Amino acid sequence: MKKSQMRWTKRTGATILEVLVVLTIIAMIAAVVGPRVIGYLGRAKSETASLQINNLSDAVQLFYVDNGRYPGDGEGLIVLFDKPAGDAGWNGPYLETREALSDPWGRDYVYIAPSSESSFSIQSFGRDGTQGGTGEDADLGS
Repeated sequence: MKKSQMRWTKRTGATILEVLVVLTIIAMIAAVVGPRVIGYLGRAKSETASLQINNLSDAVQLFYVDNGRYPGDGEGLIVLFDKPAGDAGWNGPYLETREALSDPWGRDYVYIAPSSESSFSIQSFGRDGTQGGTGEDADLGS
């Protein structure tokens, strides 16, 4: 039968009940799979932040080897990318891009310079951007 000779009858196509059954099945699958996928994405961002913090810590150590000092609180992590004035030993940039200074949620990592009681610290405050929290909102740090 040619396309131009096709006739529409009551049995041609799908009934509304068949369409509703298919939509219900799709909605049930989405209800089960959706939360799991979102959980995986959140956990992936936290794991990415942990890896980035390790890389930043390594870059700070390289800065220390070249300059004989750690970056100060006033300088922050930007000295890993931009040469500070007066540091002849600076052999950077120690990072490939400026984006490495931001966590997966788009906020800058927090750098705390070393003191006599502790070594330096690099932190991300997680998804919520505030101290404390659990899950995706948990703080991450070196």
